[in-house]
Amino acid sequence: MTSLQPVSTKDDILQYLLKEGEASAQTLAESLGVSAQAIRRHLKDLTAEALIEHRAVQSGMGRPNYLYQLSRKGRDRFPAQYDEFAISLLDTLADTVGHDQVSTILQKQWERKAQEYRDRMGEGSIEERVDRLVNLRKREGYMAEWHQVESDGDRCATGPCYMITEYNCAISHIAENFPSVCGHELEMFQIALPDCSVQRTHWLVQGEHRCGYLVQAQP
Repeated sequence: MTSLQPVSTKDDILQYLLKEGEASAQTLAESLGVSAQAIRRHLKDLTAEALIEHRAVQSGMGRPNYLYQLSRKGRDRFPAQYDEFAISLLDTLADTVGHDQVSTILQKQWERKAQEYRDRMGEGSIEERVDRLVNLRKREGYMAEWHQVESDGDRCATGPCYMITEYNCAISHIAENFPSVCGHELEMFQIALPDCSVQRTHWLVQGEHRCGYLVQAQP
């Protein structure tokens, strides 16, 4: 007989916040029967993992109280059928209007997403906008980061350049069935950063362990 994997206190915290919406450290300690000190340690870890968020609530003249809730990444830890629904919907569209029309629809969707990124990134230097773009991608479930690349006279001729790296694909199940979804990501970044050139340097679809995009100011 296979034994069930034990549920950790961290899992209990995530499940409690999923059901209740938000809670203080003290409420979590009392509800889960765990010491306040242990709860705060787990909350610190979960915050570092970007699975929960918190907001300060002032009560009287003392120190503010913090209320914790699931982040989008935290919610994505729980079973959902979003991918299956999206794939089924795209399959139905392909059967109804054809694959070419579905590709056109997906391209329009990426153009719309790129404009949304552009609006939310706002004004600022290339570095500031790259940082905002990466943070937007993180909120959507991508394990993303960026770093500056010095001019090397080759790929980064004008410098400075910025490398955006994504180690996972938040829509991988959809991409397996509709590969053109990934192909539009490069176009999306180019639209979101209109004064830059964007080059794909690595691609998960081609068996590499990450997707990479080199961003540099247009000469």
